[in-house]
Amino acid sequence: MANPDITAEPERHIDLYAARKDVFPKAVNGFFRRLKWQIMAVTLAVYYITPWIRWDRGPYAPDQAVLVDLANRRFYFFSIEIWPHEFYYVAGMLVMAGIGLFLITSAVGRAWCGYACPQTVWTDLFQHVERWVDGDRNAQFRLKDSPWNFTKVRKRLTKWGIWLFIAFWTGGAWIMYFADAPTLVVDFWQGEAPFVAYATVGILTAITFIFGGFMREQVCIYMCPWPRIQTAMMDEKSLMVTYKDWRGEPRGSVKKAQKQPGAFGDCVDCNQCVAVCPTGIDIREGPQIGCITCALCIDACDTVMEQVGRPRGLIDYITEEDTEREKAGEPARANWKMLLRPRTLAYFTLWASIGMAMLFVLGNRSRLDLAAQQDRSPPFVQLSNGDVRNSFTVKLRNMENRPRDVIISVSGLEGATAWSDTVPRRDGQTSFTASVPADSVGKLQLFVVAPRDGAPGEELTITARGADAAADDSKASDSESFTFERPGQ
Repeated sequence: MANPDITAEPERHIDLYAARKDVFPKAVNGFFRRLKWQIMAVTLAVYYITPWIRWDRGPYAPDQAVLVDLANRRFYFFSIEIWPHEFYYVAGMLVMAGIGLFLITSAVGRAWCGYACPQTVWTDLFQHVERWVDGDRNAQFRLKDSPWNFTKVRKRLTKWGIWLFIAFWTGGAWIMYFADAPTLVVDFWQGEAPFVAYATVGILTAITFIFGGFMREQVCIYMCPWPRIQTAMMDEKSLMVTYKDWRGEPRGSVKKAQKQPGAFGDCVDCNQCVAVCPTGIDIREGPQIGCITCALCIDACDTVMEQVGRPRGLIDYITEEDTEREKAGEPARANWKMLLRPRTLAYFTLWASIGMAMLFVLGNRSRLDLAAQQDRSPPFVQLSNGDVRNSFTVKLRNMENRPRDVIISVSGLEGATAWSDTVPRRDGQTSFTASVPADSVGKLQLFVVAPRDGAPGEELTITARGADAAADDSKASDSESFTFERPGQ
């Protein structure tokens, strides 16, 4: 029986959900901030300008340098043209991108996240617009907490309008990769573009506007899977942004340090590292999922250290291994040496091997392809003179940007004669010429006649060769072999 004198403690409600706190990063200057500016300028220029670059491929192919031509099932990248049956090149590039990401992460942590990820680039751009319209960090907080008046409405509409303009051109630039850019722009504004173009621009505009303007760090912390995967790519030799707590703790202001010399570390607890962080984390709490390794906290901390007359590098790009060396009073090793270790060398070797293999195959691929299929109903026809005829459906893929004459020849059969549905029969003829349009697949019906009394299982070889190419040019020839069908065999 329960003791009636003991009063049960009331159940307490624990709220496991924390509302988002607005993050308004403070402007900062330094090496890493300038590096982010440069990378942002390059990546945005590549994205927006690339569809407008022209590349002369002759009169029979599009002149857009980079084009994903879905209608004709082609991918153009400057002088490289990828056909549907060559999709393994695209797969290879995706594999290289993945391995490259592993290599970067194992070497310098989440540098991709901090500098080149689209979410980072557009968020950084949006934050600069916000800072230009609303003012720096403190002004943004004051505006957020102020009542809605004319000034606040004007600034909000101005900022959102610029964001929407950037987001719209982000979506607009994307669709230009899938059609001729100048033509598509005219059709788009005249209302004559395909519906899918308008739908794509609308969706990408909304995504860019919402993700870059309002969700920002939430995408990096909660939506992106990479922060949860990256730990498998990193080790104690990986460079990462690190707060040297052994040097900075205990924290104390400059005045306290002057009053009690030696009682405090180098950290003056100014919170500038937190103020400049685009995800709003405190790097002094150690490695965490919100750190995108942008290193802006390094710029902020180094500036403060110079102002108070203390050594730079309280927050630094350093490996865990070198952190322990410095803590023990030993000098850290050069950062470039951290790149030359088994893990990074293995990633680089694999990445480079795939790239070299793709370049080799690309440079030696055939520009003329033959695909033949033997007709099976009936498999053969016996003519009135006793000869036997087999027929084949032949497809010729011309992968050059010009029309080509292709020599079709048959070999391996004694007394054979070959012709097609467009070339008349001539006794003893074993080759003829067919024309294939530029950058397309031509189709013809091939007929081959041979004496009935040939050897059982006699093999017939059909060869296609460019009329303007040498006989031994593997890039301009292709062949397939078949068993010539005869009665009773």
